[in-house]
Amino acid sequence: MNDSTERDGRPMTTVACAQLALGVGDVAENLAAAEEAIEAAARAGARVVVLPELANSGYVFDSVAEARALAEPLDGPTVTAWSAAARRHGVTLVAGLAELDTDDRVRNSAVVIDPAGELRAVYRKAHLFGTEKDFFVPGDEAPPTVDIDGVGRIGVMVCYDLEFPEWVRRAALAGTELLCAPVNWPLFPRPEGERPAEVTKAQAAAAGNRMYVAVADRAGDERGVVWTGGSVIVDPDGFPVAGRVPTAGSALLLASCDLGAARDKSLGAHNDVFADRRPELY
Repeated sequence: MNDSTERDGRPMTTVACAQLALGVGDVAENLAAAEEAIEAAARAGARVVVLPELANSGYVFDSVAEARALAEPLDGPTVTAWSAAARRHGVTLVAGLAELDTDDRVRNSAVVIDPAGELRAVYRKAHLFGTEKDFFVPGDEAPPTVDIDGVGRIGVMVCYDLEFPEWVRRAALAGTELLCAPVNWPLFPRPEGERPAEVTKAQAAAAGNRMYVAVADRAGDERGVVWTGGSVIVDPDGFPVAGRVPTAGSALLLASCDLGAARDKSLGAHNDVFADRRPELY
């Protein structure tokens, strides 16, 4: 076990988010950047590593044909290499990819790979943003929650999914302790000194469900799209424990997280974010 500290008798889990500069079609370079980040995270003691959305292919496609040509099956070279890296370094990996599914449909997906290198879950993005609707078929299954021995319950969704409170709550009600989100957040204008709205929404998702949220964003720019660099790890109180300020470059965020704390949904002696719900009114 890489974790060296405990809180209330529970082991702390080091979580890493790798903010990467990637490029459309640069499959070998993208894979090399991912493997380098996984190795660096493992050396720093991480037990969970999150990579960005579409980390195999890049994001800003110029045609449907290009997106399809870059999509890979789950037994393709990228997931195979990621599985080997997870096994080699003993980490749980959550990473986004352009997937060609078994029905020959192109998906914006994310995989969960355990420290033995086993593919434990695949999630297809349900809420497509902007021109993604031109390239991908949306998913229609709930975000998975995966039990990882010695770590905790890992949930996954992709980027724009985080902005739908009903979807996030569904993952939380399934027992998610750490919600991992590969994202590609385009840089939008914001008032001077303000945190990106997407980061604020990730904080709200964490606080409203009393769970950790780990977001891995992109760095740099791609075909004229500049990325926010808003990678962040948020605790169950809604406060960033890594990534308090966006950064324009590649970065590796690390935070020691008490995932067991996410099982406690109480707000002091009188309130509980799950028990106080009144779904019959909603």
